[in-house]
Amino acid sequence: MNAVMKNPLSLFDVAGKVAVITGASGAFGEVAAQVLAGAGAKLLLSAGNAEALDATAKQCRGAGAQVAVANLRPSNEANCDAIIAKAVEEFGRIDILVVASGKNDVAKINDMTAYRFLDVMDANVTQSWLMARAATRQMLAQGGGGKIVLMSSARGLLGHPAGYTAYCASKSAVDGITRALGCELGATGITVNAIAPTVFRSPLTQWMFENDEKAETVRKGFLARVPKGRLGEPSDLAGPLLFLASRASDFYTGHILYADGGYTAG
Repeated sequence: MNAVMKNPLSLFDVAGKVAVITGASGAFGEVAAQVLAGAGAKLLLSAGNAEALDATAKQCRGAGAQVAVANLRPSNEANCDAIIAKAVEEFGRIDILVVASGKNDVAKINDMTAYRFLDVMDANVTQSWLMARAATRQMLAQGGGGKIVLMSSARGLLGHPAGYTAYCASKSAVDGITRALGCELGATGITVNAIAPTVFRSPLTQWMFENDEKAETVRKGFLARVPKGRLGEPSDLAGPLLFLASRASDFYTGHILYADGGYTAG
């Protein structure tokens, strides 16, 4: 029996690995930071909201993690390069990139302006691509492979009637980047995958978890299409993230991992 079979949990060990997380003050970014901190990784956390970023960093330090911060959004090439450079300056290398930054802007197409549409595409697509490029360059230069985890959505596969043309298009593009980079980098030891959740509890979606008439009506209609019969919790993203950030996923690349309670299966 080989060492892995004797201790299969070792496949998920990220202790001492250096992880860069953008959007670390947001719902998924905070989950990613807490999970990787709890698993013993060293963190470079990036976000535009300095106060919220510091709060996330404090939580992670409280879990015993080494944490550095970069009060930057990945909104241009210079910022993306600076985020990666900061991680290398602090910790000497990077092993994991989690792009958790992004946005939504809901409007029916006859009300959506081109500027608003392109703003969503920039936040979700261009910034994911720029961060993946910056991380790839560093990972190739240092050798040893790496893990890139992008943030997709069930809306990258499915449409929505409420005015999601920008968001759905952007997440479909993130899926395309994931697959293309998975193919491009397959032989380098760098894996590229995406997590695609459906609705999970966050400050933006908390209203759907309430007991008022509007929330119950919307929730009932939505859950009719979710085989698990409930909305997602942040903890539902912890396992997929740790899998994709660790060597447990070394043979997985170019995949979109749906954390959706079966929503996209039906």
